[in-house]
Amino acid sequence: MATSNRQNAPKLDASCVAAYDHAVRRGVFTDSDIAEQLSCDAAEAVRIRTVLTQMRLLIFPGTDQPPVPANPEVAEAELSAHLEAGISERREQLAQIHRQMRSIAPIYVKYRQLHQSAPTVRLVEDPAEVRRELAAATRSCTSEAFTIQPGGGRSPEALNEAVARDTAMLERGVTMRILYQHTARANLATRTYTRKVTDLGAEVRTAEEIYERLIIFDRSTAFVPQERVGGRPPGAAIVTDETTVGHLWRMHDKMWLSASPYDPRDVEYTSTSEEIKTSILRLMATGLKDDVIARKLGMATRTCRRYMAGIMDELGATSRFQAGVRAAAQGLVKPEPSPQMDSGAADSN
Repeated sequence: MATSNRQNAPKLDASCVAAYDHAVRRGVFTDSDIAEQLSCDAAEAVRIRTVLTQMRLLIFPGTDQPPVPANPEVAEAELSAHLEAGISERREQLAQIHRQMRSIAPIYVKYRQLHQSAPTVRLVEDPAEVRRELAAATRSCTSEAFTIQPGGGRSPEALNEAVARDTAMLERGVTMRILYQHTARANLATRTYTRKVTDLGAEVRTAEEIYERLIIFDRSTAFVPQERVGGRPPGAAIVTDETTVGHLWRMHDKMWLSASPYDPRDVEYTSTSEEIKTSILRLMATGLKDDVIARKLGMATRTCRRYMAGIMDELGATSRFQAGVRAAAQGLVKPEPSPQMDSGAADSN
């Protein structure tokens, strides 16, 4: 494994600044003079001299002569030149990697075209391998990335990992659309991430219900996650079949068109909060349990129950059944088809 040869830059603290100020006024830096001026011991004076020397703010005019203060602009140029040389070297290394890999990429493409054995749906069960595949797809994305994220706000760890990857795509001109559920608007980490990517041109919207997570790159590659079991991160199916990916894109594009634009700087949450309450009321009327309703809307069960209590209070209802009856009477929810009707329709098809 390669090791980094970077060295931490010395810290120019208040004592160093005061010592430099005194040396400039005196025209010379001596340990004893600085120790007396700053009321510090000899060891501290030596430390300050060492820091200022490393920062090129002290230079030695000759042998056995004390150091004298230097121009900070010259010191800045000297320190920057070394770092800029390292940056240029790494950029050249990066460009070389790109040239080499892109020069042999046609070999792989040709192989896949000649041997139509490459599956159009690959199941990757190892979450770490899914992340590698996702990172590779992100780097190769050239035009559009469409992400659908169900549930509430994502974890800070996941968003920290995503922000650098997504920023790189946006900076090279990739169009990015991200669809969350309404409940994600209340999540601080998600708002912070959203603010960063929207500043670079990403579009973000929210909807009341999203069924599954999905990521589509360039309308040609889709990542469809497996069902999550317990707390273990799921694997994913990587789909490259043109017909299937196109169907997934069109289906979710309709969801996008009906979603609400989300500006992370806008603290207004009233309209989407009302949509959430209407969704809860509709799902309550179907007889679903609290945890199922919460999962569908991407919120904690406790939060969902607070919404339910507020809804029942607004309707003057003492039970969920009574709330459903009063909501239907007031036209707040549409009647759901009965299970018998659904079953019959399925059988007829």
